[in-house]
Amino acid sequence: MSELDFKARELDAGDQLAGLRSQFLLDDVVYLDGNSLGALPASVPGRVEDVVRRQWGELRIRSWDESGWWTAPERIGDLIAPLVGAAAGQIVVGDSTSVNVFKALVAAVRMAGPGRDEIVVDATTFPTDGYIAESAARMTGCTLRPVTPAEVPGVLGERTAAVLLNHVDYRSGRLHDLPGLTAAVHAVGAYVVWDLCHSAGAMPVGLDEHGVDLAVGCTYKYLNGGPGSPAYLYVRSGLQDRFDSPLPGWNSHVEPFGMRPDFEAAPGALRGRVGTPDILSMLALEAALEVWDGVSIEAVRAKSLALTDFFLECVSAYVDEGRVECVTPLAHAERGSQVALRCDDAGDVMKRLIERGVVGDFRHPDVLRFGFTPLYVGFRDVERAARVLGEVVA
Repeated sequence: MSELDFKARELDAGDQLAGLRSQFLLDDVVYLDGNSLGALPASVPGRVEDVVRRQWGELRIRSWDESGWWTAPERIGDLIAPLVGAAAGQIVVGDSTSVNVFKALVAAVRMAGPGRDEIVVDATTFPTDGYIAESAARMTGCTLRPVTPAEVPGVLGERTAAVLLNHVDYRSGRLHDLPGLTAAVHAVGAYVVWDLCHSAGAMPVGLDEHGVDLAVGCTYKYLNGGPGSPAYLYVRSGLQDRFDSPLPGWNSHVEPFGMRPDFEAAPGALRGRVGTPDILSMLALEAALEVWDGVSIEAVRAKSLALTDFFLECVSAYVDEGRVECVTPLAHAERGSQVALRCDDAGDVMKRLIERGVVGDFRHPDVLRFGFTPLYVGFRDVERAARVLGEVVA
């Protein structure tokens, strides 16, 4: 047994979250792509079968009331809330991340009011966020100002209406300063929208603690909700009566079954709803979230950092010097729950890794991405992944 293999076994033996792995349907592969699509929780297939066969097949229309379909968006939102540091009543689940970015950003500009005609956006953002920001700017008559997160404080001013930022960079895994940047945006009287896709479920976020205005996120990565599972929208309680959604729908109406021609927004986070909820995906997500019962997000973060530290240690030991370059920050305060390695032939390397049972992903042009989901990834998985990587690139 190698020294690193022995260390991996010791670390696994002391892992307080190790027992959670049995709550997921996993085979013998090392799955390090949970930052793209989380593994399947064992409780989901049975729940989906019940939703399809009994709730839909037998109860049919009665399930909107008797099975709780109608209240699912806010009920599931309250399950997500503690994972991102929010009190109940501030998160509604539904639509995609892209749609929710649009709602949040346009609503933020509307709340900012006359005279504020500039939207600041993370220039390194996931492409969709940039596309939405550009469209929102055109629709609201704003100027779009793309800058890196580090440059944000220097460009804020009295014209700034809204700022759209990513908590964790999807390519590099860099964790951005949510408390500091939120405070900087508020200091000039503007509103901030945070995209939590690559942080929620992997680390504390602290939405309420840090006074975040609006936030969005997907649920199919670290929350393991399944492919295309619905996203969520957070609206801080103090802003909810001013939240003016650009997509008012019958589900966000104060009297949805009144069928009135005039729109009057529902109270609270409900005004973030639009149309009929996607029940099958939504209730699969609700089942997936059961794995979080009794799990501390702080413990998840501690394990995430330990996993990524150990992976970097193993890569250093197993991979020939100069063959790969880490582009993820080494400092814990700047690292999400993934490690990105630059490699000249990254696309081919990832294909060969997957053939050997180590599943990560490739980002153009030269990045190998490895996501670490602490609920089901162990330290022996990490040692094996780095060892196979060393063999593949040798």
